[in-house]
Amino acid sequence: MAAPVEVALVLLLLLPFAAADTDRDALVAFKAGVTSDPASALRSWNDTAHFCRWAGVTCTAGWVTSLDVSSSNLAGEVSPAVGNLTHLVVFNLTRNGFSGNIPPSLGRLQQLEFLSLCDNAFTGEIPDTLRNCTRLTVAYLNNNNLVGGVPGWLGALPNLTIVRLSHNSLSGRIPSSLANLTKIERLELDQNLLEGSIPDGLWRLPELAFFTVSMNRLAGEIPTGFFNMSSLQGIALANNAYRGELPPNAGARTPNLMYLFLGGNRLAGPIPASLSNATQLQVLSLANNSFTGQVPVEIGKLCLGSLQLSNNELTATDAGGWEFLENLTNCSNLAEIFLDGNRLAGAMPTSIARLSPQLEKLSLANNRISGTIPPEIGNLVGLQTLSLQSNLLAGTIPEGIGKLENLQELVLEQNNLAGPVPSAIGDGLTKLLKLDLSSNSLNGSIPPSLGKLKQLTFLNISGNELTGHVPRELFALASLSSVMDLSYNQLDGPVPRDVGQLTNLALMVLSGNRFSGEVSAELGSCQSLEFLDLSTNSFTGSIPPSLSRLKGLRMLNLTGNRLTGSIPPELGQMSGLQELSLSRNELSGGIPASLETMSSLIELDLSDNRLDGQVPLHGVFANTTGFRMTGNSALCGGAAWFRLPPCPATSNSTRHAHLFLKFGLPAIVGAMCLAVLFAALRWRRKKSIIANTAARSVLNGNYYPRISYAELAKATDDFTDANLVGAGKYGSVYRGTLL
Repeated sequence: MAAPVEVALVLLLLLPFAAADTDRDALVAFKAGVTSDPASALRSWNDTAHFCRWAGVTCTAGWVTSLDVSSSNLAGEVSPAVGNLTHLVVFNLTRNGFSGNIPPSLGRLQQLEFLSLCDNAFTGEIPDTLRNCTRLTVAYLNNNNLVGGVPGWLGALPNLTIVRLSHNSLSGRIPSSLANLTKIERLELDQNLLEGSIPDGLWRLPELAFFTVSMNRLAGEIPTGFFNMSSLQGIALANNAYRGELPPNAGARTPNLMYLFLGGNRLAGPIPASLSNATQLQVLSLANNSFTGQVPVEIGKLCLGSLQLSNNELTATDAGGWEFLENLTNCSNLAEIFLDGNRLAGAMPTSIARLSPQLEKLSLANNRISGTIPPEIGNLVGLQTLSLQSNLLAGTIPEGIGKLENLQELVLEQNNLAGPVPSAIGDGLTKLLKLDLSSNSLNGSIPPSLGKLKQLTFLNISGNELTGHVPRELFALASLSSVMDLSYNQLDGPVPRDVGQLTNLALMVLSGNRFSGEVSAELGSCQSLEFLDLSTNSFTGSIPPSLSRLKGLRMLNLTGNRLTGSIPPELGQMSGLQELSLSRNELSGGIPASLETMSSLIELDLSDNRLDGQVPLHGVFANTTGFRMTGNSALCGGAAWFRLPPCPATSNSTRHAHLFLKFGLPAIVGAMCLAVLFAALRWRRKKSIIANTAARSVLNGNYYPRISYAELAKATDDFTDANLVGAGKYGSVYRGTLL
């Protein structure tokens, strides 16, 4: 009997070594599936150390129990051999670049409790074999490219506490079996393609704290049971197609609710005042719905961090509706207020200036707010975004706005603001990225201090009554990368050469002003320009060929100026140009054939010029809608639908004349020039001989007769004044008669 016992003991002793070989082989296979390891995260995975000491590997009693290579920038596919790590408890591949399908062999990991494959590029469906991982408590599969449905068998995993399947392409309905997850605390299904309604049983889950299904295709009414869940801390149903009204007692039975995201649905009716009972609420987002009535006064009593009520049908007037804002002045943690896109009217409440100095974003845009901007708005020193556009605000822009030193976006467009642009904007708002003062009635000149906004990327002051020259400092703002729109003011003078420093700018609009002088050749240095509109000004001279260096230009508009000369052939080489408008100038000459080769050109307007000659047949010239040429009576030919007169035919005699002019005439002129040159040389030589002979005759006294002084005195009557003809620098001339 002793022998069998000894054999059994030997087998038990050898078993860990066999298991060790299996785990090591599985790890080696996993490494073999890695095709990219830029940070050398697996460099320790070699024979110099035991596999239990490899980076990311943890062992217990010789078995691999944890494989964690998260945030290692690894790429490749996960080897099915990982399923041989049968003692694995933690498998974490978070934030890598793994692709391919999730290996079905993971279903053999029956000890697995923590599975994180999120933030990779896995494809395919979630394998059914994972239903065998009954000890699983955490499953992070979010941020991949998974397809198929949400597995119904998830409801059979009794220990699940967290399930994240968001940011995939999962479709179908939410399985009702998920209502069996009695331990679930966090269920995240947002940003997928899910349809249908929310299963009723989900709101009965006793431990559920966070439920997110935003950005799907869900519809129906929101189950009222969710507003009775005392465990609920956050619910996100935004950007679906939910309809109906919120229950009048919403918030009364959710004492732990901190986040409520219901924006982007079809909800209507009033905002329940009972939401104020959710005293832990930090974010209330009801934007992009059809809520009506006034914002309840009680809402202002919540110590919110963010209030998002944009794009509804909420109302307020001078008679009432703004009281909630007064209550919000007591909220020291308030960081965001979004009330834009409603029907709020009346004068802007002065209480705005008494909101928390911690406030970062304030948007009242697209309402009917009148009155003036409170000068005390400069007290909101924490503001990063101030959006008051599309209202009825009047008066001037207060100088105090220059105290908002943290401001990054100032948008005041489409109001009735008048007066000058405060120089304080340039002096104080040095962090400004976007400045939009367009469509107001601002006057005076543009302050040079705007040139101090060295981080500005977007500038729009169009549609005002600004006058004078544009400061050179403005054209030297190399930070401008998005928009520079100064159109439809009364600006004048030339565009300074500093414009060439706008090398990052994509769109420049200077139309509808009184700019004069030549179109600056330095515009050719603005290599990022896609749209350039200089129309309706007083530019003179010719179109600078340097514009052809703008390889990404898609639209060029020079209409309504006083330009002369012909269209530079170089413009035909601009492969990115899609629209060219040169109307109402004084251009002369034919249409360059090079325009025909611009494959990206889809719109060309050459109207109201003095062009002549043949219209090309290909490219944009074959487009019945993209090419416009009215007002050029001397054009001919072209596509038949333009109904232009045919160009004069080229006959044989005309061809012979053309050949004579091209080759014969130059030869004849050259021969004549040689003959004339030869004759001139002979004449010059003969003249030189004659001149030398005459000079010798003068020196010998034989060419002119010699006359004595006495004879000259007698002939001029002793040089009397009566015989004086004139006097000059070198002497006098007398009239005399020799006898």
